[in-house]
Amino acid sequence: MLVDGFGREVTGVRISLTDRCNLDCVYCHNEGLGDTRGPMEPQDAEMTADDVVRFLEVAEEFDVEAVKFTGGEPMLREDLESIVRQTPDSMSVSLTTNGTFLPGRAEGLVEAGLDRVNVSQDALDPKAFRAVTQSGAYDDVIEGVMAAVDAGLTPVKLNMVVFEATAGYVPEMVEHVAEREGLQLQLIEYMPELAGRPDWAIDIDRVHGWLTDQADRIEHREMHDRRRYWIDGGLVEVVDPVGNEEFCANCHRVRVTHNGYLKGCLNRNDDLKPMGEMTKPEIRTAFRDVVNDRVPYYGEYMIKDDEKWVLNEEYIDT
Repeated sequence: MLVDGFGREVTGVRISLTDRCNLDCVYCHNEGLGDTRGPMEPQDAEMTADDVVRFLEVAEEFDVEAVKFTGGEPMLREDLESIVRQTPDSMSVSLTTNGTFLPGRAEGLVEAGLDRVNVSQDALDPKAFRAVTQSGAYDDVIEGVMAAVDAGLTPVKLNMVVFEATAGYVPEMVEHVAEREGLQLQLIEYMPELAGRPDWAIDIDRVHGWLTDQADRIEHREMHDRRRYWIDGGLVEVVDPVGNEEFCANCHRVRVTHNGYLKGCLNRNDDLKPMGEMTKPEIRTAFRDVVNDRVPYYGEYMIKDDEKWVLNEEYIDT
């Protein structure tokens, strides 16, 4: 298993299979790359299924235990089931999706070896959903979530990005997962440094405060300094990386872009490592290099100066 200079073992990889998406969420940062989305047709630079599987075989050599497939919208890949099926048996396999294609495919993905799924859902009202996603696919998402539950992909985690436009929907989303077996809610802090529009950000501590007042039980996970709230039988977890040094200090994941670059940190694009023609020797070299260069974003790459986060001069090229 590879270990970076800060003692963090790399136990998981997150692979973007495409930057294409059938929705256009206003907060999207495309895995930290920004708005790279082009036509809905596959791009020449998109990794092939063989590329992805070859990378996973190398990752297995380094004792990587888990892979999460993401996008864009990964289910735009018609070969997704094939990729999941060819993933090494030693790895747990999860998927992040907007859910619109889960009806009709959820069972096949389970048969191929998918273990878990996260579905992006920011609102329970079609009008509010359209405002965030710029899409009328609300009913498809609801159907997709239920298809995932029926296929046994429980607990299905609903990913809700919390920012100015969605913060008011948190109470009904909490009630929603409490009333429906097989669902959990994951509240994700809006990241203005990736998506822009810092005026959309809210004070995540206010969300924690409200959840604390409602909770029957609170759990604290040391990894990432995450808190989980049990409310009326439903589970709500908050993912709050912005300014959270513990989150970065406990990051054990390397990312792969849709066009075949290794990425050591979601928040950075100055550390991308090309994997060339995606041969196993090239993949091994790039993997070692990206892990060797990994730096915790908050608390190291970015440091506090008079309560503001500023770039650490140690990492400025001169």
